[in-house]
Amino acid sequence: MSLSNVFDIAGSAMSAQTVRLNTTASNMANAQSVSSNTGDTYRARKPVFELQQPEALVPGGAPVAVQSGQGVRIAGIVESDAPLRQEYNPSHPLADDNGYVYYPNVNVVEEMADMISASRSFQVNAEIMNTAKQMMQRALTLGQ
Repeated sequence: MSLSNVFDIAGSAMSAQTVRLNTTASNMANAQSVSSNTGDTYRARKPVFELQQPEALVPGGAPVAVQSGQGVRIAGIVESDAPLRQEYNPSHPLADDNGYVYYPNVNVVEEMADMISASRSFQVNAEIMNTAKQMMQRALTLGQ
């Protein structure tokens, strides 16, 4: 792996963490939304990361073997299958026929931990890019 690959890897990780931060923000923004049925209730969303696959092909069209250091990408965003929070509140305007309202399955404490983790991961990758840049600049000055 060359030093220039570090920028691609760290950049892909920063993009992935940005998606993670956005989904966490969406979850927190909808944490207290109310619905009258389970079908319309917001469900927590989480991004799924996967190893970025190589784009090059070897002669004959066979894919290149997976190697380390290729970066990460978002495979998709999945909804949580955790049970929704149900609350008995017959006076609420959105209460169903039985007097229940439904709240999302968002755990705000868990979302805050995810947000801190994603933010820290983003910062670490930014620092990795900065360090790689400094190393390349110093390598260029070796001949002087």
